[in-house]
Amino acid sequence: MARYIFVTGGVVSSLGKGLSSASLAYLLKSRGFKVRVRKMDPYLNVDPGTMSPFQHGEVFVTDDGAETDLDLGHYERFTEISSKQSDNITTGKIYSDIIKKERKGKYLGKTVQVIPHVTDRIKEFIKGDIKDEDFVICEIGGTVGDIESLPFLEAIRQFSNDIGKSKTLFIHLTLVPFLKSSDEIKTKPTQHSVKELRSIGIQPDIVICRSQKSIPFDQRRKISLFCNVPIDNVIETVDVRTIYEAPISFYNEKLDKQVLKFFKIKSKKSANLKPWKKITKTVLQNKKQVNIAIIGKYVNLKDAYKSLDEALTHGGISNNVKINLIRIESDKLKTNQINKELKKVSAILIPGGFGKRGTEGKISAINFARIKKIPFLGICFGMQMAVIEFARNVLKIKKAGSTEFNTNCFPLIGLIDEWNKNGKIIKGTRKDLGGTMRLGLYEAKLKHNSMIKNIYKSVSIKERHRHRYEVNNNLKNKFEEKGMIFSGMSPDNKLPEIIELKNHPWFVGVQFHPEFKSRPLSPHPLFSSFIKAAKNYK
Repeated sequence: MARYIFVTGGVVSSLGKGLSSASLAYLLKSRGFKVRVRKMDPYLNVDPGTMSPFQHGEVFVTDDGAETDLDLGHYERFTEISSKQSDNITTGKIYSDIIKKERKGKYLGKTVQVIPHVTDRIKEFIKGDIKDEDFVICEIGGTVGDIESLPFLEAIRQFSNDIGKSKTLFIHLTLVPFLKSSDEIKTKPTQHSVKELRSIGIQPDIVICRSQKSIPFDQRRKISLFCNVPIDNVIETVDVRTIYEAPISFYNEKLDKQVLKFFKIKSKKSANLKPWKKITKTVLQNKKQVNIAIIGKYVNLKDAYKSLDEALTHGGISNNVKINLIRIESDKLKTNQINKELKKVSAILIPGGFGKRGTEGKISAINFARIKKIPFLGICFGMQMAVIEFARNVLKIKKAGSTEFNTNCFPLIGLIDEWNKNGKIIKGTRKDLGGTMRLGLYEAKLKHNSMIKNIYKSVSIKERHRHRYEVNNNLKNKFEEKGMIFSGMSPDNKLPEIIELKNHPWFVGVQFHPEFKSRPLSPHPLFSSFIKAAKNYK
C-alpha cells in the first residue's frame, strides 16, 4: 500500500524542492523501500519542450520520450530509478486533456469547472501508474500563494481526505533568511508561508527550513509554535557546498526517520551514506583538476545544461579529478580569438541546441579541436556541427550546412524526410514544434574495432534522443575514406548515431544525449572516457 508525500514550497522559488524530494527518495530507497518521485508543474505549457532555457532551464528527457522538468533529472540521479511520462504533468496537459474530453461530450452536458474536473484529473495523475511502491513523493512546482498552484493544492488537500490522513504527509519547504545588518535569522517569512498554506486547508506535517546558517533552537521552537508543527519536524537545510551533500544533510537532520515515524513504519535497514560521503570528498577535496570548455548559447544560465554539468562532474568522480568548467558563449566566439580562448583547456564540448545563432563559433572551435588533437565531445547539435566542419574543411564542400537554418546549403543535416529521393530536398510537412522530435530511448549498433565500442564495451546501446534533424547518410563512404568513421548507426543502418575520427586521440560526436543517463553513483562511460582523455591531454 502506497503512502503519499507531498512537497510544497513557499516564500521564493528555487529553494530546492527537487533536491529535497530526491534526497528523501534516496534515503527511503536506501532503507529498503520502493519509491516513486513525481512533479506537478503549474505552467500552461503542455510540456517544457518549446520553452527557452532562459525561461525554464534544460528540458529533461525520459526513456519513454517525455520532455519534462529538470527536477526529474535530480530524481533519477539520486535514486537511480528511471522516470516515466506518468511522473510529470503540467496545467497545460491537464486542461488539454479536459478540453478534448469536453469536445467529445464525455462530461454528458455538465458544466466543466476547476472543481471537480481539474482537481479530479490531478488526483488521477497522483495515483495513476502506481503498482507496488511503498512511497510516492509528489513535488508541486511554484510557491504557495501563486494563483497557478491553487488547483494542485486543492487537489492534494482533497486527495488526503479521500485516502485518509494517515496515508498522506505534507512537507513544506520555506526560506529562513539571515539579515546581515541585524545579524539575525528571521522566521516570519516561514510563519506567513505556512499560514497561507493552512488558509487553503493544508497543515504541513514537516517544515524544511532553507537557511544560510544553522537555525538556533529558539528560532526552531518559534517556527514549531507558530506553524503548529512538532519541533522534531522542523528540519533545517543549510546551504551545502555541493548538491551531493544534500542526502547526508537530511540524514543528519533525521528527515527520513521522521517520515517513517509519521507513517508508523519500521525501517527495513539502515540508510547507506558511504557512497555520498566518498563522492563529496572527491568533489570538494580533490586538488587535481582539468579545464573543460563548454561552448554553447546558454552557458551563463546555470540550469540550461544541468544534466550535462552533472555528467561531467560524474566523469571527474570516476577519474578522481575536479572539473573546472570554462563556459564560452558560442555567438561571441570569433575565429581570430579561438587560440586565446581555448589555449588552456584540456577538452572541448559542444552541447545540444537549436537554431543558427552561434553556429560559426561552434564550427571554429571544432576545427581547432580537430587540428590541435584536443579531446572533443559533440552532443546532438554538437555532432551535427562536427559533421559540417569536417565536410567543409576536409571534404571541401564549402556550402555544407543544415536546412534547419539554411535552405540554400548543401544539406548534410536536415529533417529525416528531406533527402529520401536521391538527395533532393523534400520539405517536412509538420508545422507544430511541440512533440515533433525524435524523443526517448533508441538503439544504436556499434562498429567493430571502434573506439566507441571499447568505451561502451558493447555492440549495442540504447540512449535518449531529443532532436528533429538528422545527419544525411548519403556521403558516409566519402567521410570514412577521409577518416571520419560512422561508428554507431540505427539498427536499420539509415541514421548515423555516432561519429569518431580515425587519426585523433579522442574525438566523438553522438546524436543522442548521454548526460540524461549519467548518475553520480554510476557515471556514464562516455563521460568517464572523455574526462580520462582530458586528464591525459598534454
